[in-house]
Amino acid sequence: MSAGKPSASEAFDAANAEILDVRGLLCPLPVLKARKAIGRLPLGGRLLVEATDPMAAIDVPHFCNENGHTLLATERDGDLIRFLIERGR
Repeated sequence: MSAGKPSASEAFDAANAEILDVRGLLCPLPVLKARKAIGRLPLGGRLLVEATDPMAAIDVPHFCNENGHTLLATERDGDLIRFLIERGR
C-alpha cells in the first residue's frame, strides 16, 4: 500500500458514501445514473458505484477524468466492479 492511499477495506467503507447499485445495467446506463447521483452530492461527497457491466471499467474512470471527479479506488470481485468516486467540480 502506498502512503496516503486508503486500503481496499478503508476505501470501500460505505459509511461515508452514497451507494449506487447499477448491477445488471449495460452501457451507457451505469455512467448516466452515476452522473445523476453524483450531481446530488456536495463537493467532496463520495459515491460508491457497484456495476457488473465490463465496459464500466473503462467508462467510469473516463467519466471521472472528463468531469473533474476523483476516482479514489476500484475493486473487482468476480463480475462485480466497485468504484469509489469523490465529487469534484
